[in-house]
Amino acid sequence: MKASTQPHPSIPLQQRLRDLRYDVPASLVVFLVAVPLSLGIAVASGAPVVAGLIAAVLGGIVVGFLGGAPLQVSGPAAGLTVIVAELIDTFGWGVTCLITVAAGLLQILFGVSRLARVALAISPAVVHGMLAGVGLTIVASQLHVVLGGSAGSSFVDNLSDLPTQIAGLHGEATLLGLGVIALLIIWPRLPRRVRAIPGPLIAIGAATAIAVFTGSDAPRVELPGSILSSLSLPVLPDGRWSAFAVGVITIALVASVETLASAVATDGMHTGRRANLDRELIGQGTANTISGAIGGLPITGVIVRSTTNINAGARTRTSAILHGVWVLVFSALLFSVIELVPLAALAGLLVHVGAKLINLGHLRRLRRHGELLVYLVTVAAVVVLNLLEGVLIGLTLTAAITLYRVMISSVRAEQVDASTWRLPVHGRLSFLSIPRLAHELGRVPAGSDVVIELVTDYLDHAAYEHLHGWIDRHRAAGGSVHVDEIGSAGLDSTLRGGGDLRSQLRRREASARSTPLPRWFTPWSFWQRLERPAEPTALDPLPPDRHADESLAVVLNGFREYQLRSKELVRPHLAGLAMGQRPRAMWITCGDSRVVPNVLTSSGPGDLFTVRNIGNLIPPPHSEADTSVASAIEFAVGRLEVPVLVVCGHSGCGAMQAVHEQAIDDGPLHSWLHPAASTRARWQAGDPIARRAAADGYSEVDQLAMINVDQGLRTLRSYDLVADAVATGRLHLVGLFFDIGSGDLLLLDDPAAGFESVGSHPTQPMRVAPDASAG
Repeated sequence: MKASTQPHPSIPLQQRLRDLRYDVPASLVVFLVAVPLSLGIAVASGAPVVAGLIAAVLGGIVVGFLGGAPLQVSGPAAGLTVIVAELIDTFGWGVTCLITVAAGLLQILFGVSRLARVALAISPAVVHGMLAGVGLTIVASQLHVVLGGSAGSSFVDNLSDLPTQIAGLHGEATLLGLGVIALLIIWPRLPRRVRAIPGPLIAIGAATAIAVFTGSDAPRVELPGSILSSLSLPVLPDGRWSAFAVGVITIALVASVETLASAVATDGMHTGRRANLDRELIGQGTANTISGAIGGLPITGVIVRSTTNINAGARTRTSAILHGVWVLVFSALLFSVIELVPLAALAGLLVHVGAKLINLGHLRRLRRHGELLVYLVTVAAVVVLNLLEGVLIGLTLTAAITLYRVMISSVRAEQVDASTWRLPVHGRLSFLSIPRLAHELGRVPAGSDVVIELVTDYLDHAAYEHLHGWIDRHRAAGGSVHVDEIGSAGLDSTLRGGGDLRSQLRRREASARSTPLPRWFTPWSFWQRLERPAEPTALDPLPPDRHADESLAVVLNGFREYQLRSKELVRPHLAGLAMGQRPRAMWITCGDSRVVPNVLTSSGPGDLFTVRNIGNLIPPPHSEADTSVASAIEFAVGRLEVPVLVVCGHSGCGAMQAVHEQAIDDGPLHSWLHPAASTRARWQAGDPIARRAAADGYSEVDQLAMINVDQGLRTLRSYDLVADAVATGRLHLVGLFFDIGSGDLLLLDDPAAGFESVGSHPTQPMRVAPDASAG
């Protein structure tokens, strides 16, 4: 269930009272989840049990009032259990409280300095690895308590001692702990009405009731006489200030990262006010300062409690505040009840919580993104060393891999035939790539023909000089080198330009700025480095220097480019289309080489059923002059059932120029253009489309082209098949005009108003049906 908008302080009291109808029940649900978790985390940390309850109270009330994430719930977190346990072993509980106070002050400094978002730059692989490492450590230690024993001092010790512990089971305690784990595992599979009660509360309550009624001698939670006597003040350390400082920084950083990650995740679960991350850190720091000062555990934002809060219907921060109040009331009035809880039951709860920190879904996603190594190394370092060192090792590995990906290119010399070598270079070519580049270039024999495929978007000075020098030496030794620049690094243009290195570098940078399109969108004349002839007008003859042999070579290069580079990109899509097609639209347009439907629609294989002819004309139905267009319409609308049919004209159309000038002699072209007579008649009569186009500065030929689009739509409606599909809502007709000079697309929505710009609105995200999402 998603929460509604977070109320602003200026919202009337009546609205706040309405919100309480949702916040109060949600706060009770979160309270019932928080109490057993807080007790279990305190026991697992080796801290006084009441320290967990203190942290839960302050996390609810203080962070609820001061924090910046309205629906996030804070309290003691399992992610800090291992760190706190290590600090208590090293310094004792009193000094650990002082560390919590100092860490809270440091968090306030983070928030005041507006550094909250910096923590979000930490790789998710490190964060997930840290949580998984903590989860493994908790499971390994608390399994010993479930089995009736006591946890060791490290993960390795706990893991190695586990077989011995299993061999010497302590019956009653073991049954209680395993029963809690079993109940928590099956709880999500029970009916929804049953699951309305929090599983941890039922598990701990049932285990406690069984232990009391059976008179079990399983170890219980030990408490002092009252909650007030459990409060403790911080203590100064007796030396070891450097280790103390490391502890402060560790608690502050880990608590901040966990809080901010939880706040960002929580933001995605509701539609209310977004989190103010800096304010959230100030609230967390204030709560930690107070918690440490009176003997509480460190506090963070907790995703489990926050998710429970939102799913229970919370509307405002009042829910989190009230949950802290309920924990306080429970601690004051039902303090003695806590002593009835078996330690094995709390340990079973923590085993379940720790196991949930190991999310296998993260493994699959990180593997797809190439970050699984960082995750595994972080997990191993956390469980073998400690949490801080594990996180630092994970961050260092992340930085090293990022540097490698950014600065290291893929270079491989391949022999094509006896005298030709190919050297594809992918990535960013920098000084770090020179050793690899030099090795591969050294494999190329002197005097051979070499094609260097530079698929790069960055080429630094050192790599440029090395490659440039090798090319000069290879050419001087009788070989040939052709630089095929697929990326935007610009090496080829500088080599052809000559001049000193500084001018070459300037030309290289200019070339990089002038190649915004990938090769599959770029004209042959650009990426094949052809000398571009003077542009002909629509009916001028071709320039005499366009020889057939040269043009054939250009076309074959296009074939090879697809086979070499584009085929593997589109092959997965083509494989799904091998058995048939279901295009989204039929596209009727002119055969003009400047009009490329897939470019204009940002589409690919399987999207458009395209029909091209001279002037994008649509003959009347039952026309005997030409049946190709009619048969295509019958096939697309009748068989393929396309839901959209687009007629697209364009500026500078040679066919429309011929219609305008009536300069075509008898022959096939004259016969084909005969239906356009009605278009010309409309233009001569001052059609509204022509008047609007003239007012916008379009030429008479372009005015004809626009009227011709509308005339095509009218003709389409005279086809019975099209008319029936339009009438039943199965087909939409769309008129479009492509202004070649500006690159603009104009849409014909209302013929009386003429063509209007398609606009530059952001791409609209599409929601697909569940059965189609798998594809």
